[in-house]
Amino acid sequence: MQPYEERLTAPRSWWLASVLVGVAMALVLLPFGTLPLLAGLVGGTAVAAVVTSAYGSVRVRVVAGSLVAGDAKIPVSALGDAEVLKDEETRAWRTYKADPRAFMLLRAYIPTALRVNITDPDDPTPYAYISTRHPEALAEALESVRNNAA
Repeated sequence: MQPYEERLTAPRSWWLASVLVGVAMALVLLPFGTLPLLAGLVGGTAVAAVVTSAYGSVRVRVVAGSLVAGDAKIPVSALGDAEVLKDEETRAWRTYKADPRAFMLLRAYIPTALRVNITDPDDPTPYAYISTRHPEALAEALESVRNNAA
């Protein structure tokens, strides 16, 4: 069985935006002198980078018979069929086809996802929508764990 692990990192353009936030803070503080300008540059960039890093540090894993996606840990035994979503289907399931009760680990900058039905009768969540750059590999890892458990 091959374990699956993926970190959903923020795109490079977001890191550039962090630097631009620092430059904007520096420009705001420019009238107050050089030291506030430098503080704004460093502080603004640092705060924006921390926010970018926190948002982009979500992990998706299949470990110990469970799908771990962000803060959610779902036993593979409670999961049904997995559907690989690409392009238009991904957009549809995160917009007009989305169920408000669904668990969604959504990252709009990732164009592919996996939708996995949740079969636990005690759980009102109909499915899990998980943004992933490798939906086929994630589906295979879930299937592998399901087959090894049977």
